[in-house]
Amino acid sequence: MVRASLLASVLAGWVATAVAAPAEGASVVASSEPSSSDGAGGSDAARYILYFDKWHTSILPNKTMTTNITHVIMAFAEPLAFTTDPIGEYEPHMELDKVREMFDENVKISMAIGGWDFTVGFSEGVRSPETRALYAKNIADTVKRLGYDGVDIVIDWEYPGGHGADSKQVPINPSEAEAYPLLLAEIKKAIGDKELSVAVPGLERDMMAYTAENVHSINAVVDYVNVMTYDLLNRRDTVSGHHSGIKNSLAAIDTYIERGFPASKLNLGIRFYAKYFTLKDPKHDGTDAGTSGFLTFEPSSFPAVVDTSLLTLSPDKTCGIHKGYTCGNMCCSQWGYCGTSDSFCGVGCQRNYGRCHPVTVGPKPLSESFKEAFENGIEDVENGGQWYVDRQASLFWTWDTPALVERKFAEIIAARGLGGIMAWSLAGDSYDWRLLAAMQKGVEKMGLV
Repeated sequence: MVRASLLASVLAGWVATAVAAPAEGASVVASSEPSSSDGAGGSDAARYILYFDKWHTSILPNKTMTTNITHVIMAFAEPLAFTTDPIGEYEPHMELDKVREMFDENVKISMAIGGWDFTVGFSEGVRSPETRALYAKNIADTVKRLGYDGVDIVIDWEYPGGHGADSKQVPINPSEAEAYPLLLAEIKKAIGDKELSVAVPGLERDMMAYTAENVHSINAVVDYVNVMTYDLLNRRDTVSGHHSGIKNSLAAIDTYIERGFPASKLNLGIRFYAKYFTLKDPKHDGTDAGTSGFLTFEPSSFPAVVDTSLLTLSPDKTCGIHKGYTCGNMCCSQWGYCGTSDSFCGVGCQRNYGRCHPVTVGPKPLSESFKEAFENGIEDVENGGQWYVDRQASLFWTWDTPALVERKFAEIIAARGLGGIMAWSLAGDSYDWRLLAAMQKGVEKMGLV
């Protein structure tokens, strides 16, 4: 293994210099260029981290594709479970012994607490010294009970001081942001020599809890920081751009370094999905029109020819291309579950495995637009993003390619001396594993083996 501070020299020959015109309508923040600083603390060895979420488990990579992964983060435990005495129920979505079998012998299995839709539990846990102590004790007890060894505890609070999934509101909880470092300190004290990490936003407007003062306190207790350098374009925006571009990702990294995190503690985030946005929103009152979303790089996201006469009715409400079950008169969601609401029957609904509602994001199935974009995408070399405009469907697509992942190793990880790379999430690239392979190639060049 190599120290994170050596990454720049290891990858010095990788930096790309070509320049091209930016994507049509692109609005990408230019990055500042502070000098690289490794800072103090953090792990000595480079980190290669994959989230493993409970929604994508049907097609998983074999061990040739998971070689050298250092950390696997099981997502998610619901924050509310840790607020009560006795503690609430939580079990990982796969037995840890089975998870370990998919990776190298020394992999660390960690527990992610939180996620976009689960903020209430953190708000309760952070409220007072008593609630913080109980919260931390419950986490430590859970880690011990389940046998997480050498684990990281990832507090994925999106975002302290904000409104979680209700992103249209202006943040109004400064007390949460102020108490956040106190909660982390209490957790670190409770878990002892287990690693503690945090997942942090990539957009500066979401960094309410990460002031320079708070970063100083947080840095004192965390072992590493997963920077979510994706979703940098979302439903709050009105101008097209890259959701995980190199320039806007670098700007996020530079902001955290400027606020006090050592570069060696930061892990660059990659996401295994493309995002789409309707070019002209039919609603003009600021409400979410439901005309944006994402598709993972899984087989279920692409068009497929299916002999429906061979399908059997689902016995357990699972369905779709991975299971071979149909939902009959119900809808089969993008995630492979039967249901009747818009989340099952709308965007991403698998038409061959049940009924679907008309998708309002365009005149053709979303999967066909995605396939067209996937096969005809254009690289914005200057800003570092892949894009495509489907004019028939009036959709703008934005995503990463293997070539862009390779550039990120050189232009961000090496250039800033970062401690590693992470991705959301393990099975999201199962169409052909091209992004996971690009990460594996980059990690090997980092000197992990």
